Amino acid sequence: MHALRWHAQGQLSLDEIPEPAAPGPGQAVVAVSCCGICGTDLHEYTHGPNLIRTAPHPLTGVTPPVTLGHEFSGTVTALGSPVPGVAVGTRVAVDPCLRCGECRWCTRGEYHICAKGGSLGLAADGAFASHVTVPAEGLVPIPDGVSDEMAALAEPLAVGLHAIRRADVHPGDHVLLLGAGPIGVAALLSAKLAGAAGIYVSEPVPGRARTAAEIGATEVYDPAVTDVRREVFLRTGRVGPDVVVEATGRPELVELAVRTVRRGGRVVLCGISGASASLPITQIVPFERTVAGSLGYNFDIPRVLDLIATARLDPSPLLTGIRPLSAGPDAFAELAADRGRHLKILLTPKER
Repeated sequence: MHALRWHAQGQLSLDEIPEPAAPGPGQAVVAVSCCGICGTDLHEYTHGPNLIRTAPHPLTGVTPPVTLGHEFSGTVTALGSPVPGVAVGTRVAVDPCLRCGECRWCTRGEYHICAKGGSLGLAADGAFASHVTVPAEGLVPIPDGVSDEMAALAEPLAVGLHAIRRADVHPGDHVLLLGAGPIGVAALLSAKLAGAAGIYVSEPVPGRARTAAEIGATEVYDPAVTDVRREVFLRTGRVGPDVVVEATGRPELVELAVRTVRRGGRVVLCGISGASASLPITQIVPFERTVAGSLGYNFDIPRVLDLIATARLDPSPLLTGIRPLSAGPDAFAELAADRGRHLKILLTPKER
């Protein structure tokens, strides 16, 4: 089969590799329907290795080249052992978190921060291929009425939902989102579900700002021309937002988030970056502000699929392109040249 594989920074190629072997106990093989290009994938392509390890991964032993892709849906073609609620032919989304199942975090249900953890598509071959081997514990059946395309968006939506859960957004809260890329938009949709009274978005890219406005942001600001902190302060009765979600990983925005949230408010950081941020203690302790990290999701993908199935969550604003897997290298180059043009491109191994 053909697979889109990361070899090194800037080196991505469509390689011919063997199809997966028969799955062992606790494994399954999935025929891929759609797989999204994540910002993490793009970051590995442009600036990696970051999460990809050049030495053997401590959990999987994998070294590059590695097949990218962790946001996907498909159909189970083989099971290595019985899985409750899943059979050959079941349509599934996949929780790509790889976990040891034995550490303190795994035994507490916090498998997404496993001490040895990783992800399909980074620590093991992923879903930019026609078939992929996955841990059976990651299989999530897709409810009837949810398309393969929308199911493939459950993973990035779960990241946004998890961030809003970490932020403990209550009905009536005012929320500021810094960044309206895929995760920022997912957080916006999740904040609406949580009953936020006001959702303010800071986004300099016109297309992304327009999308945020169309899906229900209260106000969208261009930080290049607007003092976002001042505007949101005024819009919230000179109090400030209850929650600020930083979805870019830019260090200057981390500090802005802390300075902007109200006294006693909550800041959640879900943008990943290798940069360091300056967080003045005098902006945190005297105002009793809470700063929390949010990584991925745990048990959130089934929640997202149920929300889509019951028409409470519409993922379609995220989807801005579907390409054949053979066009994967060109899609990565296009995104690297202009990330603002798309929110989510899905690659499919079947020509459409």
